[in-house]
Amino acid sequence: MIPDGYTITISTISYAFNEDKILEEMKDYIDSTYSAHYSQNQYQSTQIIEDMGHGMGFALGNVVKYCQRYGKKNGFNRDDLKKVIHYGIIALAMHDNEHKGTSSSQEGYPTLFEV
Repeated sequence: MIPDGYTITISTISYAFNEDKILEEMKDYIDSTYSAHYSQNQYQSTQIIEDMGHGMGFALGNVVKYCQRYGKKNGFNRDDLKKVIHYGIIALAMHDNEHKGTSSSQEGYPTLFEV
């Protein structure tokens, strides 16, 4: 029941660049990276690299790598752009974990040692 004096407005965003569909595709892509091919003993290689103290550099290095590779290796390959986004998300999560409790972070995630 809606209290007196309140209204509910439901609106649908008309995305100019199909962001809603691309975000769904990205979730499916990221989910696929958790298969045995990409992970070692239930941990992502990126988690192991982060625990060694090289996480942010690794994530941002891969953003640059796949940006530079787009259009060169295998042509204009959408997978390279998906990797740019995925590693950008990983870098954002690392940022949030590093800056827990500050105004520039969201909720952090557990590291290998906290799992």
